[in-house]
Amino acid sequence: MNYTGLRDWLAKVDGFGELTTLENIDWNLEMGAIVDVLYREHPPYAPALIFDNIRDHQPGYRTLFGHFASPKRIALTLGVTEEFDHVLEFTRIYHERMKQSAPLRMEQVTTGPVHENVQEGNHVDLSIFPSPLMHEKDGGRYIGTGHLVITKDPDSDWINVGTYRIMSQDKNTLSIYIGPGKHAFIHKQKYFEKNQAMPVNVVLGSDPLDWFAAACPVPAGVSEFDYAGGLRGAPTHVIRSDITGLPYPADAEIVLEGEIRPGEFKDEGPFGEWPGYYASPRSPEPFIRVKRVLYRNNPIISCANPARPPHTLTLLRAITRSAHVWEEMEKAGIPDVKGVWSHEPGPRQFTVVAIKQRYPGHVKQAGMIASQCFSGGYQNRFTIVVDDDIDPTRIDDVVWALSTRCDPADDIDIQRRSWSSALDPMIHPDSKVFLNSRAVIDACRPYEWMNKFPEVAETSPELRKQVLAKLGRKFFGLR
Repeated sequence: MNYTGLRDWLAKVDGFGELTTLENIDWNLEMGAIVDVLYREHPPYAPALIFDNIRDHQPGYRTLFGHFASPKRIALTLGVTEEFDHVLEFTRIYHERMKQSAPLRMEQVTTGPVHENVQEGNHVDLSIFPSPLMHEKDGGRYIGTGHLVITKDPDSDWINVGTYRIMSQDKNTLSIYIGPGKHAFIHKQKYFEKNQAMPVNVVLGSDPLDWFAAACPVPAGVSEFDYAGGLRGAPTHVIRSDITGLPYPADAEIVLEGEIRPGEFKDEGPFGEWPGYYASPRSPEPFIRVKRVLYRNNPIISCANPARPPHTLTLLRAITRSAHVWEEMEKAGIPDVKGVWSHEPGPRQFTVVAIKQRYPGHVKQAGMIASQCFSGGYQNRFTIVVDDDIDPTRIDDVVWALSTRCDPADDIDIQRRSWSSALDPMIHPDSKVFLNSRAVIDACRPYEWMNKFPEVAETSPELRKQVLAKLGRKFFGLR
């Protein structure tokens, strides 16, 4: 890896001109509005943002937004040095990186920079950190949106690292929303079934690769710290908490150590979520009792501002979901997958798979696997399978394939009672069971007469190469 920790990562990002610092910004809506406008309206990729001298908070207590809102910053995080000129090519590089790397067990150390400051017991005061009120109708200030939530399976050694929204309640309690089916939700169920409190660590600011791993659909039983270590090529250095028994990164910015007790709830939400709507109305949710806070001098809170797409998370979600669906399709035995892209406006709801057809039923098989595998199944709405002459990232190409190669009567399958969540805006507000339907669409040439399908009217690869050589890629607006 060509950086060490979050602060070195920021220095590298600043070095290639993708970091902006803003001062004297209000935590009350102004910070969130700036991020929303910038990331939705800036063409094509916006810089990472640091906010400092935030109203009501000490100078040096900072927030960071937009880690992964450019391919260059994601490439830095993953240590990708290969040249690429297309987001699908980058996704392919990450997909290959996943196949080549194996989880590398985290390594325990005794101390780190996060031990520079300590609050414990009655001295815990989370209000010193500049958590933003992001959206105008949010139920409160959300301290945790780009963070790590660390839990352990009570029946094994499996450490899970996820990202679940966290709302500030008071000086030492935080509401947490964990969607059904998520790994931490399953952990919580197991503890509560035993009538035990669930220990939890929350990390606000970490090596971006750790957060990247936490946002990936890593299989049950595999720790995201180990997954990150495999991608990094070096183990994640962690410290074992003597309060929770759980690890946390030694180079973390802020660590909150506490527990979630069964039968205890505080009202949480609503919150402007990643599908672009205020989701899961204000309702009782479990909360974390924070027993100790560790933090660096001049700490940085890592934030994300989900809202109407595109937003700070859409590119990250698109790349990770696409690569992991691709991997799971190959593991399921689907041959000749040429590309997968979960489109940024709906990175969990709208996935396109490109294949080279090899046999009758190949398209249907590919579509069903992509729509229901672990990485692709959560809140999916549309899965479209196209031929390998279609670029799955280009919505114009996809719409063209839908318009000319899909017969709705024969080529659209509807799957019912599938895995969704309270964040799905199509779930009725009174529903207590989060299920949806989804469409699997065959937008490929019919296999039975594929060779007789009309030829495409477009410039041949040879002629394209010729005109590019004559006029140059720059003339055509190509990188």
